[in-house]
Amino acid sequence: MNILEKIIARKKEEVSESKAIKSISALEKETFFDRKTISAAKALRNSKYPRIISEFKRKSPSKGIINDQVLPEIVTSDYVDAGAVALSVLTDQDFFGGSFADFLKARKANSGIPILRKDFIVDEYQLFEARAIGADMILLIAACLTPGEIVTLSKRAHDLGLEVLLEVHNEQELAASLGDTIDIVGVNNRNLKTFDTSIETSILLSEQIPDSFVKISESGLKDADTILRLYQHGYKGFLIGETFMRTANPGTALADLQKDLTQHRNINSLVL
Repeated sequence: MNILEKIIARKKEEVSESKAIKSISALEKETFFDRKTISAAKALRNSKYPRIISEFKRKSPSKGIINDQVLPEIVTSDYVDAGAVALSVLTDQDFFGGSFADFLKARKANSGIPILRKDFIVDEYQLFEARAIGADMILLIAACLTPGEIVTLSKRAHDLGLEVLLEVHNEQELAASLGDTIDIVGVNNRNLKTFDTSIETSILLSEQIPDSFVKISESGLKDADTILRLYQHGYKGFLIGETFMRTANPGTALADLQKDLTQHRNINSLVL
């Protein structure tokens, strides 16, 4: 059993445990459930330059502890001040050290920006959880869902007013998973078997994603040159977590990257 299979097996147990504790009707009574959501897809589509989706991430199965010395409400607020177009907050506890508490702190501190619930969605119940904690968008990972499950979950997410970010790693996942109820396609540059990253994955898949979908690139993004190169291939957004979180001040790291992006655009005279 590989790490992804272990995560999904545990996630299904976790969902069963959560259902026994709190019903969907109880989730529907939570403070944020009826909150009007904010569109990340619209903000990205309308942007004339590369935009960063900044992530709050404490640890990962492959890298261990990344940063457990910072607070979600402070880091995410700093991200917003530095120009993030959206936020991503991990809610998986066992493998990534996230929690609903982290998400709620980020939500309360940043009312006017879309936030992705970053987790392994395997059940419709989790969509109601996402709504209850104030998420605007959920993640569906093609590597751990069937095409039929992606259709069912994405339709239900839309029924609840949530946008859908579909994450793919290769041509096969992309071809099998695209559908009308996907808002954003995220190409993950990380090989799930080796955990190596290569932006060539995003470049390879860029022309295979129809223009009707907003495209973002994920993993292995560390510098302005890489981001601007991918922007030229049609990617509007760039999800970055570990690069920022490994620093003492993730918000400052984002601000520095934003400055580099501006300088590189000016130097190269790009029309963005």
